[in-house]
Amino acid sequence: MKDYNRDVQKFFLEMMLNEPQSFLRVQNIYNVENFDESLHDAATMIVEHSDEHGVLPSFAQINAVTNTKLIEPTDMSEGHYEWFFDEFETFTRRQELERAILESADLLEKGDFDPVEKLIKDAVQISLTKDMGTDYFEDPKARLLAIKDNNGQISTGWEVLDKKLYGGFNRGELQIFAGGSGSGKSLFMQNLIVNWVREGKNCLFVTLELSEGLSSMRIDSMMTDTASSNIFKEIDEVALKVRMASRSAGTMRIKYLPAQSTINDIRSYVKELEVQKNIKIECMCIDYLDLLMPVSVAVNPSDQYIKDKYASEELRNLAKELDIVMVTASQLNRTAVDESVFDHSHIAGGISKINTADNVFAIYTTASLREQGRYQLQLMKTRSSAGVGQSVDLLFDTKTLRITSDNSNGTTSDSTNAKSSEIMSKIKLGAPSTIDTSAVPKIAAGDTEIHSSDMKKLMKKING
Repeated sequence: MKDYNRDVQKFFLEMMLNEPQSFLRVQNIYNVENFDESLHDAATMIVEHSDEHGVLPSFAQINAVTNTKLIEPTDMSEGHYEWFFDEFETFTRRQELERAILESADLLEKGDFDPVEKLIKDAVQISLTKDMGTDYFEDPKARLLAIKDNNGQISTGWEVLDKKLYGGFNRGELQIFAGGSGSGKSLFMQNLIVNWVREGKNCLFVTLELSEGLSSMRIDSMMTDTASSNIFKEIDEVALKVRMASRSAGTMRIKYLPAQSTINDIRSYVKELEVQKNIKIECMCIDYLDLLMPVSVAVNPSDQYIKDKYASEELRNLAKELDIVMVTASQLNRTAVDESVFDHSHIAGGISKINTADNVFAIYTTASLREQGRYQLQLMKTRSSAGVGQSVDLLFDTKTLRITSDNSNGTTSDSTNAKSSEIMSKIKLGAPSTIDTSAVPKIAAGDTEIHSSDMKKLMKKING
């Protein structure tokens, strides 16, 4: 390990004074606390003099005021300063990491675990600015193609909403569905998960409220187009349809975490899922934001504005870190109860979470609208499109809980569901059917596997 002793640190200060541009380039990671205590006065004077007078002090000023006795280096070339930048970055990172470890030890002793990861992570990520940004005029076509390819835009599965968003949701962004109690926040996120998994995406639904079993059963209705009231009555048919759907679908994990869990709890689970099951999550829904606690600061759960500000920022950072589409939900406050058009003042906890989110949608419905099978989404914020202030109408099947753009987008009619259930029952019981089942494969007693091609024929017959 390199020894950044007092002499090396003193030489760093001498090189900065000798070439003021070098100080400007390392200013973002310069910290007086990283220097030997005997050099603190000189290191502090460099910063204060630069801030106050816009120029670094001279060697004579430093030596007169601080009695440090810095020596002006000679014969410094570009190569010497390349060495300086590399070494000063390493020196700073190591000093910050050592201090973070010492601070973490105190926190761990007090049982305050949450800030530890951030302290260590911030120290490890210290670096000089090397990214020079985008040269706007250099290659416009490549620049635009990079945006198109890297955004990783994913359709919501609702064509009318995709049009408003210029294609769907982007990876690394945070979407919030806001609604009152019982308005369907969980239903919207569960429907999104179904849309995505049917498109072959690997999805994670984290519930901080409903149990894994209840969440799964709701998704059973959506995935199989089975009325929720008939799930247990048609348990064999539902199980068969779920297994059939899995052949062409992505993966779906449903995980319960207790309320007031943190982003670190979610991150740890995702990492374990990646290691143990070799699954790379692409889309995640968190049900819901208001029940999360931040990691970076200790806040009172009753201080909703501060809590939601930091929790939403950390959730968006997690979306960036994992390069996934992130969706969550939030409550509308009491003032929204009698309103039909929502604005930012109706979001519980205030504007802090809206400022962080990329897209915010308000869910509008009434008992009458739900009976008619309709929902409305009001676009309160859309960072990447011009949809703000507009709304989209969606259809809601009260039996299967499916939310769709139109009847052809994933929702089957009651008569089709009845037909499927009737034929499945007759095949299982060996009863005669009005449908020609001569091509339907016979299932021998004790057989548990059906050849995929035969199964496809069976399902084709079922769906008419």
